[in-house]
Amino acid sequence: MTNVPDAPLPVRDGLNPTRLRMPDTGTWATVLEYLVARFPHDETRLREKVDTAEVVDERGQPITESTPFAPRRFVYLYRDPPVEKRVPFEIEILHRDENLLVVDKPHFLASTPRGAYVAESALVRLRRDLDLPELTPAHRLDRLTAGVLIFTVRREVRRDYQSLFDQRRVTKEYEAVARYDPDLPLPATVRSRIVKERGVLKAYEVDGPANSESRIELLEVHGDAARYRLLPHTGKTHQLRVHMSSLGIPIHGDNFYPDFYDVAADDYSTPLRLLSRSVEFVDPCSGVTRRFASLRSLDWPL
Repeated sequence: MTNVPDAPLPVRDGLNPTRLRMPDTGTWATVLEYLVARFPHDETRLREKVDTAEVVDERGQPITESTPFAPRRFVYLYRDPPVEKRVPFEIEILHRDENLLVVDKPHFLASTPRGAYVAESALVRLRRDLDLPELTPAHRLDRLTAGVLIFTVRREVRRDYQSLFDQRRVTKEYEAVARYDPDLPLPATVRSRIVKERGVLKAYEVDGPANSESRIELLEVHGDAARYRLLPHTGKTHQLRVHMSSLGIPIHGDNFYPDFYDVAADDYSTPLRLLSRSVEFVDPCSGVTRRFASLRSLDWPL
């Protein structure tokens, strides 16, 4: 996670303001002219926001109709969130103190606002429900992955905890349910080079030096299925899903690997059987070793 300046607008209704960077060059006379050219379908609302001083520059000064276009400068504004259907699963709180909020995220709920999931994200729900405007994720889980998710409560400690994950000083344990292959020797350590391109749904493995590593252990066999312990050493996008698929045992309910198939956004019938079971680290503020574990369990496939 990269450091960016604090926004000059506060969190509103659980949502951060949007930050937009002006292009390096352009022929627009004003900032508003540029915004309308970039978002032509939102022209009416953009003009309303400028009229009510809801669009500001880096210093928090309102953008007016006559504010000149300034290359490479930033403006901030609140975008209108999409109308969303509630994801019908609740967040369980595992731990809360002055620095941390640790939750047990359900399947199908996004960690942070993205795409069609804005209000229906763990971050926005928790900010609203607990009145914690400075709440920020220390790490993330995929929308389809359940389990332990850690947030910082105060901005003063945000970087301390995010650095734990950035610098791989966190022990993460996952569980998954997938096909049982009696001929697959386990435990096994999978190392590969994973690439995830912007705008492409799936990550994929390519030749080259490994940038990902996962240890896979067999925990329990249940007919044709098995429960596995997954210990990622790195944190590439979809890493565990890619590695399980590469072993020939894709995680049950995975509609991306090995082959993508479409699932309706409100189809909750087959959750991805992947769970963030526990997270352990030495607390950067207290020096105490802390471990948080999910109370959820993964169902066996029918």
